[in-house]
Amino acid sequence: MRALLDAVAAGDVRAADALDRLAVAPYEQLADALVDTHRALRTGDPEVVYGAGKSTAQVLDIVAALSAASARAVLVTRAAPETVEAVTAAYDDVVADGGTVAVGRLPEPRGCVAVLAAGTSDGPVADEAALTARVFGAAVERVDDIGVAGLHRLIAARPVLDRADCLVVVAGMEGALPSVVGGLVGTPLVAVPTSVGYGASFGGIAALLAMLNACAPGVTVVNIDNGFGAGVFAARVARRTGAAR
Repeated sequence: MRALLDAVAAGDVRAADALDRLAVAPYEQLADALVDTHRALRTGDPEVVYGAGKSTAQVLDIVAALSAASARAVLVTRAAPETVEAVTAAYDDVVADGGTVAVGRLPEPRGCVAVLAAGTSDGPVADEAALTARVFGAAVERVDDIGVAGLHRLIAARPVLDRADCLVVVAGMEGALPSVVGGLVGTPLVAVPTSVGYGASFGGIAALLAMLNACAPGVTVVNIDNGFGAGVFAARVARRTGAAR
């Protein structure tokens, strides 16, 4: 907004053209959505497209509106395979990891987020957290398959834990990994319970309750399978830390 006003004042943008841009402020009305084009101005981060339940055409319309409104990459989460394929075909600069898609150039990273996954089955949620953190402006390191059934694997990853500005720890089953990691480091940590596990895990509720009752202090917890929420939190912590450093 400031850049637009400065351009009008300098005579680089005609008032009529500025009015056209302001016509879609603070949101743009599409056929099936009200796109929040000013979210980045308010919060520092643009709106994200939640792909679940949306048609491919709806996702493409929203991505186009957000891309036109900002130079920041547009993030789509929980997209169906056919939607991922369509978005990839429609744009040149695309990063896709499962159902998570980033359209546009990723920002220069500030700070580092380490994403730890207890098991390979937790990978899709960890993938969502990792790409989200990258889109929201942090560098990302991944450490996979380091569940508590083999703690020696976690100890081997200690250098990654030590250099990260924020940790995302993803685990299903009994959800013990965040408490173990939280007892090893003083780094900000967000735990992500997953719906991975046998019947008594109750679709991730057992892991969620275990993480909420973590013995280690300083463990924050997001909802079941919410890699997106964890990635946003971790990136904001990391980029603030990176900027201060």
